[in-house]
Amino acid sequence: MYEPDLLRTFLAVAQSLSFTRAAASLDLRQSTVSQHVRRLEDAVGRQLFVRDTRTVALTADGEALAGYAVEILAAHRRAESHFNGSQVEGRLRFGVTDDLALTALPRILRTFRQLNPRVDIELTVLQNELLLRRIESGHLDVAFVKKSPDTPTLSIGQLVRRDRLVWVAAEGTRVEVDEPVPLVVYQAPSLSRSVATQALQDAGRPSRITCTVRGVNGVLAAVRAGLGIAVMAKTLTPGDLVEVPAASRLPKLPNLDLVLLTNPQAPAAPAAALTSAIRAGAAPTVAAG
Repeated sequence: MYEPDLLRTFLAVAQSLSFTRAAASLDLRQSTVSQHVRRLEDAVGRQLFVRDTRTVALTADGEALAGYAVEILAAHRRAESHFNGSQVEGRLRFGVTDDLALTALPRILRTFRQLNPRVDIELTVLQNELLLRRIESGHLDVAFVKKSPDTPTLSIGQLVRRDRLVWVAAEGTRVEVDEPVPLVVYQAPSLSRSVATQALQDAGRPSRITCTVRGVNGVLAAVRAGLGIAVMAKTLTPGDLVEVPAASRLPKLPNLDLVLLTNPQAPAAPAAALTSAIRAGAAPTVAAG
């Protein structure tokens, strides 16, 4: 059995694709993180990362181990809970965007509730900017939100994963180079809406908003109907939607960070338990748009 501490370190690097950020999130020295990864690579007998002075990427074996690591750590927590019993209790106000609620998060929350039956979670699902306002005003204890990598993250924030934003459309949708780009967007304020309109403006491409929606289901319905294209995270794009081809000459979009924000006044033990569960369960195949 692979050591849980090594697997936790491995997942932190896999999720952030950075030894430096992984070390900061785990409160470890970067040399310790590197040592943990080397020990795990020795244990599995495979290379898990391809890395140079600038970039870190998972190998195919690393991608495979990421899934197993989540399952192993979840089983480890269940065993600890069975024999030790969770002593964590309290009420936790947790906020999440609706697109993240469509990922592995429900499974993570279900497992968390099984392991921490005395923690009462009050779930709020809202648009990203509204969640940021609520965490800042103290109306939420923990929020799972999206932020641009160049936006300073609060000191209480924990990076869960970095993803790539892409232009998506229904199969066969054409975006003509000499016509305004048809956009399906969230109601303002919206991170993806701002990213889309700013990128097109910077590129000198005219655009027109063909549909404005409140939630991710509205975005998916409008794009599937061919009303326009939208900006989504690469790993959140449903299989029936495709990236807009390069021939459309759309500008490249920035990356996106998934961040856990914790209110300083939140109950410490429940908040720490929840953020730990989300970070462990949000494997590299899970992200947001």
